[in-house]
Amino acid sequence: MTLGKDDIGQHISQQFNQDLENLRSHVLQMGGVVEQQIADAITALEEGDCELALSVVERDPHVNALEVNLDEECSRILARRQPAAGDLRLIFAVIKTVTDLERIGDQAERVARTVLELAKLEPGRSRPPMRPMGELVRRLLNKALDAFARLDVNAALEVEREDLEVDREYEAVMRQLVTYMMEDPRSITWALNLVWAARALERIGDHSKNIAEYLIYLVQGTDVRHVSIEERERQVQAVALGHRHPPAI
Repeated sequence: MTLGKDDIGQHISQQFNQDLENLRSHVLQMGGVVEQQIADAITALEEGDCELALSVVERDPHVNALEVNLDEECSRILARRQPAAGDLRLIFAVIKTVTDLERIGDQAERVARTVLELAKLEPGRSRPPMRPMGELVRRLLNKALDAFARLDVNAALEVEREDLEVDREYEAVMRQLVTYMMEDPRSITWALNLVWAARALERIGDHSKNIAEYLIYLVQGTDVRHVSIEERERQVQAVALGHRHPPAI
């Protein structure tokens, strides 16, 4: 069956209802923490703010702890409630989403560490503007989390499409950095650090897209991984129109 927002937390056991609602709420709380990590890492990179970058690095263990806590919460629900159908899809989607959120946190930390490395190399040197790409991936994560909160498959599909724009921004930044290295070989170490930062931002976009895919699976029981965007949209619309029935789990 296709899952709607009102279908979550509709059980005879009030405690089970509360368990599922708490689970969703805690995922969104973790998402908010990770989103702030991204925002701070981007600001630190753009402004060369080592103090802010260090705070991002120091907060990463908190993100890791949130992942562990949510994994334990899912394990308790599986053991106690033995959920089926849409409830089981929710647990699977949460486990996978939490893993991607933790990895997004790791990528934000990588960007922050780049700031600290650049400060040692050439602290006053201008660098290609990366805030547009950074803001784009932050908005992408925000939209993926919003889709998760509202169980909105159409918003999830928008995340899929907008990730292509992240890829284009990444390619543009890479071209600039390659040009720097070709024109001045002395800048190679400096530029490579920015390459790693750009790659980290691009990966955040990929992880956000993964979260959108899990949401589609949660709502419709449709696995849209490893297919083209056009095929994903076709599958989602087919289920929405009742032309194909999703699996129970």
